[in-house]
Amino acid sequence: MGADNDIVRRLVVVGHGPAAHRLVEVLRERDAAGTWHVTVIGEESRTAYDRVALTTHLEGADLAYPPHDDAVAVVTGERVTGIDRAARTVATDAGREVPYDALVLATGSAPFVPPVPGADLPGVFVYRTIDDLDAIRAYAAGRTTGAVVGGGLLGLEAARAVQGLGLRSAVVEVAPWLMPRQLDEGGGAMLRRHIEALGMDVRAGTPMSALEAGPDGAVASVRMADGAVLDAGLVVFSAGIRPRDELARGCGLPVGERGGIVVDSACRTEDPAIFAIGECALVDGVVYGLVAPCFAMAETVAGRLLEPADPAVFEGADPSTKLKLMGVDVASFGDPFADRDGGALGVTYTDPVAKVYKKIVVSDDARTLLGGVLVGDADSYAVLRAQVGGALPGTPDQVLFGGTEAAGGDLPGATVVCSCNNVTAETIRGAVTERSLTDLGEVKACTRAGTSCGSCVPLVKKLLDAELTAAGVEVSKAICEHFDHSRAELFDIVRASGITSFTRLVQEHGRGRGCDICKPAVASILASLGNGHILEGEQAALQDTNDHFLANLQKNGTYSVVPRVPGGEITPEKLIVIGEVARDFGLYTKITGGQRIDLFGARVEQLPQIWRRLVDAGFESGHAYGKSLRTVKSCVGSTWCRYGVQDSVAMAIRLELRYRGLRAPHKLKSAVSGCARECAEAQSKDFGIIATENGWNLYVAGNGGMRPRHADLLASDLSDDELVTAIDRFLMFYIRTADRLQRTASWLEDLDGGLDYLREVVMDDALGICAELDAAMERHVASYSDEWSDVLDDPERLRRFVSFVNAPETPDPSIEFEVEREQIKPLLQIDARRPEAVGR
Repeated sequence: MGADNDIVRRLVVVGHGPAAHRLVEVLRERDAAGTWHVTVIGEESRTAYDRVALTTHLEGADLAYPPHDDAVAVVTGERVTGIDRAARTVATDAGREVPYDALVLATGSAPFVPPVPGADLPGVFVYRTIDDLDAIRAYAAGRTTGAVVGGGLLGLEAARAVQGLGLRSAVVEVAPWLMPRQLDEGGGAMLRRHIEALGMDVRAGTPMSALEAGPDGAVASVRMADGAVLDAGLVVFSAGIRPRDELARGCGLPVGERGGIVVDSACRTEDPAIFAIGECALVDGVVYGLVAPCFAMAETVAGRLLEPADPAVFEGADPSTKLKLMGVDVASFGDPFADRDGGALGVTYTDPVAKVYKKIVVSDDARTLLGGVLVGDADSYAVLRAQVGGALPGTPDQVLFGGTEAAGGDLPGATVVCSCNNVTAETIRGAVTERSLTDLGEVKACTRAGTSCGSCVPLVKKLLDAELTAAGVEVSKAICEHFDHSRAELFDIVRASGITSFTRLVQEHGRGRGCDICKPAVASILASLGNGHILEGEQAALQDTNDHFLANLQKNGTYSVVPRVPGGEITPEKLIVIGEVARDFGLYTKITGGQRIDLFGARVEQLPQIWRRLVDAGFESGHAYGKSLRTVKSCVGSTWCRYGVQDSVAMAIRLELRYRGLRAPHKLKSAVSGCARECAEAQSKDFGIIATENGWNLYVAGNGGMRPRHADLLASDLSDDELVTAIDRFLMFYIRTADRLQRTASWLEDLDGGLDYLREVVMDDALGICAELDAAMERHVASYSDEWSDVLDDPERLRRFVSFVNAPETPDPSIEFEVEREQIKPLLQIDARRPEAVGR
C-alpha cells in the first residue's frame, strides 16, 4: 500500500462528483497526521456540486460543494485516459501523468440513451450535468413543446425542468407506471394523476419507436410503438444510467456483465491499490444510483486508506427516498414490494379526490413494518422510514393516518434517521448531549444528518428537541436553520431596524441563502410592515405559489379570480360586470362561503385582462390568494331583518375596507352577525362580531377546517369605535407574535396566559404597547394600495403574466375544459374513461 507511516502517500481520485467530494472531505477530517497527499482529477470544468438538486440550477441556485482545503490538489477540465497499474500512474488527455500509491475511481455514470432512430438529431439532450441543463435552457428558447424519455426519479426531475422553461412537456416511460423502482402500481397511478393535472402528458407502458425530424432537420416529434405521435421540439433522455467503467476495462480490472467495476465489501477492486466508489462501482452485483450508498462507500474507503486493518465495510443501502415533484410529495421506504410474493401484507388507502395514496407493507403477523409508499401526503415519511424493521407502532390504520407519529425520544437508538449519511438516532442523541448542541444547524454540521436530501430534517429536529427537553434546556424556536430567531423575533428585528429586504436580513441576522420556510415568512413580515408591492424586486422571489400571480392556482394549471365584495354587498351593475367578464373569458362562476363570487379557469396571460375589466368597474383584489384578510361575512342586519339589533352590513364593510391587504402569518376570516341568532357564523372566525342591544361582542380565535374551534369572547358591548380599536390591537399583536403559518386559534392556545393575558394586553394595555399597535394599524390603512391595480400600472410586473416566457402571446394548449351543468370544468388527462382510473 505504500511506504512507512511517516512517509506521505499519494492518493489520486478520478472524478469529482458527490462521492469523490465526500471521500476527500472525510479523509481530510480524519487524517490529522497528513498521511495522504490527495489529487482529484475531474473532467467537468467545475468542481463538485450537488447533483441531487440539479434542477434548481435553472432557478439560479448555487449547487457547488464547499471547496477542499489547500492540501488537496484539484484538477478540473481534464479526463483521465488510462491507468498504468504496474507503474501506478494515471494519464490525462492534457498529457499529465500522475503517480499514486492508492487510486480511487469515482467516475460515476453516463446517461443511457436507448438505441432508437433519431436519437442523434439536433435538439436531443441528456440530463446529467450543469452543462447539460445550460444547453437545454439555451435550445428551449423559441420552442413550445418538449418530451422527456424516462419516468423515474431523474426523468421526472428533467420533466419539471423542461416545463419550468415554459415548454408543454410530455413524459414517456416504457414501464406501466411512473417511478417503477420506487412505487407500486397504485402509487405510480396516483403520481400520474398529479402530474397530468399539472398539464403534463404522461405516456406509460408503451415504448417509443423513433424520434422524427422536422423540416429544419432537428427533432420535432416522438413516435410511439402504438402509432401515436407527440410533438416535441426538444427531447431529453433520462432513462437510466450506465456505469463509467471504461478506465477499469482498459487496465484489465474485472467489470460486471452489464457494466460496473467489480469491488468487494471494502470497495476494493482486484488490484489492492485501486478502489471504486459511487455509481461506477458494482458491489455484490448491484450498482447503486442514490446518494446515500455513494456516501457510505466513500466513508468506507476513507477508513481503509487511513487504517488498512479497519473492519469497515459497505453493507448495501437503504433504498428509501422522499422528494417533491412539481409540488407533489412522493416517498418510498423500506421494501414497498415485499407483499408481491404473498410473504407479507399490503394495507392501502386511496383518496382519488385529494389525490392521496398510502400503502404500508407489514409482516404476515401484522407486527413488523417492512416498507411503504406515500403519494400526495408524505408527512409521516421520516418517522415510518426510521421504524422499518421494527415493531409496527400501532394498528395499520393508525400508521396510515398519522395516529402513531413518534416523538424523537421514542425511537430505538439503532434506528437509521438519515439514510443518506447513515446516521442513527443514537448518534444524533449522543452528539447533542456530548457536545452540548442546541440548534439544528449544529446537529447537521456535527452528524451530517439532514445535509443531503433533507427529508429527515423534521425527525432530526424532534430528536434534538426531545434531548434538550429531557435535559431541562429550553428548546429553540428558531424558524429554520438559517436564522436563530423565531418568526416573532424576526418581526421585531425588521420593525426595529428598518430592514426592507430578505438579503440584508439574512446577511445581518442569519446565515446562508434561506429556504422555503424562512423566505415566505420574511416576505409576509415585510408585507405586514408595508415594504412595497409583493411582486417588487427581491420580494417577488420570496412569495408562496399563489402570491406569484395574485390568484389561486387550480388543479389544471389555471387560476381563479376573486374580486373583493365587502360585506357581501354588491350592486346590480357590478354583478353584471362580473357576469360579462365570466362570459367573455369563458370562466366558471361560484358563490363562495365568504359571500363573494369566484371566477375559475383563467389562464395566466388572461389575468391582467380580467383584472382590467374588474378594476375599471370599481373592483379590487379580494386577496383570496394571500396570507391576509380574506373576507368579512355578514347577515343583512337591522336594515332588513326584523330580529337585527345593529347594522351588521355597515360594520362588515367598515372592517373589510380597514383590514384589506393586511398580511399575516396565516389567512384571516371574519364575520358580523346582527343579532344573537348568529346567521353569519361569527364564532367560527378568526375575529367575529355579534350585535347586542348595547353594541357589539367581540369573539376571537375561532376557525373551521380540520380542527374546528369555537371563538372566545374577548370583550362585550363595545361601541363602534371601541370595537375597531380592539380588533386593531388584536390583529397587530397576533401578527407580531404568531409563528409562521399559525392560525389565530392555535396561536391563542399557545399564548402563555391564554385569553386572560390577551385581554390584558389589548384591552388593558398591560404591556404598554397599545399605542404602537394602534399606530401600526393606521400605517397599514394609510398605505393600502390594490395589488391588481398596481400590477396593471407597471409594465415590468406585467411581463411575468405569460404561459410561455419564450412565446408571450401563446396560450397553454394543454389546458382543456368540458361542460357540466352549463359551465366549464377541467378536462383532466386521467378520468373514468381511462383503464388506470377505474377503482382508483
